[in-house]
Amino acid sequence: MDSMLDDTGKLVLRLALGVMILLHGVDKILGGISGIESMVVGAGLPAFVAWGVYIGEVLAPILVILGLYARIGAVLIAINMVFAIALAHAHELTDLTAHGGWVLELQGMFLFAAAALALTGPGHYSVNRS
Repeated sequence: MDSMLDDTGKLVLRLALGVMILLHGVDKILGGISGIESMVVGAGLPAFVAWGVYIGEVLAPILVILGLYARIGAVLIAINMVFAIALAHAHELTDLTAHGGWVLELQGMFLFAAAALALTGPGHYSVNRS
């Protein structure tokens, strides 16, 4: 019974993280990544690094949703979130909202959910079943 609950929890985590990140990726597909390219170049990195967002926000979440190499997908999402925080939100790392919450709650939740999934694996209800 515990194993079934663990596997169901991992499925919920995979689907929630994967779908929410994938929606950001769909936005990048439809709207482009010129803003990200500007941030990447502004940080002294080559513009092609911005294309990595498609790996972190399209390919990786699909892997996570399916449970196909989900640990790798989760690591890619975590890397993507580290870049997002460093490039777009570093100035907000210690900021709180008017209600006392962390300004970067969403980004933090994505990062730490991806880390948890990378550590725990996708569970039985996945293509890899591990």
